[in-house]
Amino acid sequence: MGRAFEFRKGRKMKRWAAMSKAFTRIGKDIVMAVKAGGPDPHSNSQLRAVIQNAKAVNMPKDNIERAIKKASDKNTENYKEIIFEGYGPHGIAVLVETSTNNNNRTVANVRSYFSKCHGQLGTQGSVEFMFDHICNFKIAKPANFDLEELEFEMIDYGVEEVFEDEDGIVLIAPFESFGTIYKSLEDAGHEIISSEFERIPQTTKELTEEQKADIEKLLEKFDEDEDVNNVYHTMKEDDEDEEE
Repeated sequence: MGRAFEFRKGRKMKRWAAMSKAFTRIGKDIVMAVKAGGPDPHSNSQLRAVIQNAKAVNMPKDNIERAIKKASDKNTENYKEIIFEGYGPHGIAVLVETSTNNNNRTVANVRSYFSKCHGQLGTQGSVEFMFDHICNFKIAKPANFDLEELEFEMIDYGVEEVFEDEDGIVLIAPFESFGTIYKSLEDAGHEIISSEFERIPQTTKELTEEQKADIEKLLEKFDEDEDVNNVYHTMKEDDEDEEE
């Protein structure tokens, strides 16, 4: 298995660990998708993808429909996606993905988290180059499934890794291939369970348990902030240690 598989295994379920935060994130994604392409999922592929992700985290259908209706209201404020980059303690690079309707609030909060945890907010581009930006899809396992055949079929669309998960098949590809792969899966009749973007650190740094605790304090602050969608870092995690 490749590096993306091991990274995904180590981070499994962390993104959606708190159900309430998962629903908040999905709600924002729905607003951005509707504002960008309208409320009809049949003509708005971005919204179709968000709805699939909502179903994957068991968001009730009524909640999804209410969110779409609310997002369709011209008075509903849109969200802006902003990436923050910086360094936590012990030289660990940290990249924070947010979506916010109040840029000043989010900037102030992110800066304070870095400062309080002995880190420093950096400038745009200061650490993003240390992470590979990828997309992944989870599809339902087809009847008479052949992993090698599917992998060979998807190579032409940019897919780099294909592997089985407990409840489906996962495909990994560069960020830029998302639209092409999404369309090819739909055209082929595959059931897309979920799709998302992730960032994989190119290298990781091993820390002592005490040093790891310092980083965890910073990560916890980000996790508690509803403006924060994802946090990526270059600290070597326990799951990586076990694999070696």
